[in-house]
Formats: sequence, C-alpha cells, structure tokens
Amino acid sequence: VWKRSSMGFQGTDGFSVYDAAGRLAFRVDNYARRPKAFAGELLLMDGRGAPLLSLRPQIFSLHDRWNCYRVAPGEEGCPDTDRSSSAQQLFSMRKCAALQSTDDAEVHMSSASTATTSGRGCRASPSPPPGYRVEGCFSRRSCKITRSDGQEAARILRKKAGGPTAAAASSRPVALGDDVFSLVVRPGVDAATVMAIVVVMDRICRRPYAPMACSSQ
Repeated sequence: VWKRSSMGFQGTDGFSVYDAAGRLAFRVDNYARRPKAFAGELLLMDGRGAPLLSLRPQIFSLHDRWNCYRVAPGEEGCPDTDRSSSAQQLFSMRKCAALQSTDDAEVHMSSASTATTSGRGCRASPSPPPGYRVEGCFSRRSCKITRSDGQEAARILRKKAGGPTAAAASSRPVALGDDVFSLVVRPGVDAATVMAIVVVMDRICRRPYAPMACSSQ
C-alpha cells in the first residue's frame, strides 16, 4: 500500500494499492486532507478506476463515525445527496474510545451499523458485536483486523526493503516510512472491505500528510 494518489497530482493524499504480482488493485485518487465537516465522500476504486465503495463521514459523531456504501453502476457521477436514499450500506465504522488516544476501532456490518450510536466505549455498548475490530497501532503500521469470532482477517505491517544478499551478506533490511506499508488479507476475506477499513483508519487517526521517507531504524 502506497499512501499517494496514482494520479500523481501535487498535493493529493490518496492511496495506490498493488497486489502480490505488482498490479494496481485499488486506488483512492485526489482527495484533500480537510476537516471532517468539509471532507465529503471518498471513493475506493479498483485498479481501472471503477468506483466500488463510497466512504462518508458522519459529521456529528464523538467517535469519528464513518459509513460505507456500495456504489451501483451509473451512480458514480451523482451527488452524495442523490445517492443517499438508494445506496446500500455495507458497514459503519467508529473509534472505540472518543476521549482516549487509541487507534482501536470497530466495524458494524450492514443492519448492525444502526446500533452504534451509543456514547459509551465499545466494550460497554449494548449494541451487537462488531463484524470487525481494528486492534493495535495503525499510526505505527502495526495492527490487525479481526473478525467477530476473534480470527484474524488482515494485518498491517511496516514495509521493509532490501536485506542480506550474496553480494552483501551483512546488509540489513531498511524500514520504509509510514506512507508505504504491507497489507496481508487472509483467504476468504473481501479485500475491498478491508481496504475501505484501512482508508477510514487513515482518516480517523488524524496523522498529518507527509511525503514518503525511508528510515534505517
């Protein structure tokens, strides 16, 4: 995953996601890192640019709640308000704690998403168990996404380049900056849903946008 728009416009803050074969699998192009009240929707697209999922922030939410909708064919050019009544909601996602500095979040799928408006923490909420949880430190690219049964659905890891070779046996892998990281999705898990969760996590964690950098630490 490369946290940069594939369009290459200066100032863009999107995503380019490549599969194990190096093919462009998903992309989020040309969105600005603006306050939530002015953010509008984000579109997760496939590698060819066809919209798959629409991600929209809920403005008045202490838990940074976002809603994810499927994009029907022919609706990608319509305003948000024109699609709201007919769009199929896939999930609703929010941070577990509104007042604590934590990256933990919970994802309620489809019908369960309407029961996540409680002002309590995620473990004290009377709502049904979330379909997915994000646990760990997304900001440091070290976290996992687990299903409701506790099984791991995906994992986010720091991306490393290089390593020992025959020519330089003493060389060490170099950890890349936070703008490049690995996303491992388990078999049977919908990759588009996982990537939508990653995009929302990037927004609710509120890390400032910075160019790609490398570090030997």
